[in-house]
Amino acid sequence: MWSIAGLLLASAAIGAIEIPSLVKKKKYKDFVVFCFLLLLGTILSIAQSQRMNIPNPLDFITFVFQPLSKFILGLLQ
Repeated sequence: MWSIAGLLLASAAIGAIEIPSLVKKKKYKDFVVFCFLLLLGTILSIAQSQRMNIPNPLDFITFVFQPLSKFILGLLQ
């Protein structure tokens, strides 16, 4: 419970520091991307603090490219 509160407080502090400068400079696309990434990072951090199983992106990359790697190695041997 305290970890979630700490993460939300840290995310709010980061947003409070960064968002006003983005709006002041009228960088609305950067604002949208920043908010999306901050929200995604906050959600993943909360999930990890609750010990949820978060898939590793490297597992997907390995799944996709391993057959190609085996094929190329077979050609070279």
